[in-house]
Amino acid sequence: MDITIHQTFLPHHDAEASLAFYRDTLGFEVRNDVGYNGMRWITVGPPGQPGTSIVLHPPAADPGITDDERRTIAEMMAKGTYAGINLATKDLDTTFTQLQAGDAEVVQEPTQQPYGIRDCAFRDPAGNMIRIQELR
Repeated sequence: MDITIHQTFLPHHDAEASLAFYRDTLGFEVRNDVGYNGMRWITVGPPGQPGTSIVLHPPAADPGITDDERRTIAEMMAKGTYAGINLATKDLDTTFTQLQAGDAEVVQEPTQQPYGIRDCAFRDPAGNMIRIQELR
């Protein structure tokens, strides 16, 4: 089989704030920006990696989600426990410094983890956990 990771989805509750974070703070390029019925889906991805994208989406756009589920999703997003993604970089310290200067919410400074990786963590404007691992 020849399978690749093409897209992953992260929720947003403020499209402009999420767009600014992923485009301006992380340096991702905008690949698509679609509005429908007052909602907005934004596709971003790292430059030079056109086959890998993140779709920033309204968290409860699915018509099959109940009002109780919408409230649960909103509560989990507010706590930062609903969604996340792991990214990687060759220079964790420089990346951390740049993100910190961009006013990203720091959750964890660069740390050597007991399970063998060195990483740091931030939250995006929607509360999604963004962990960045150092490539060896």
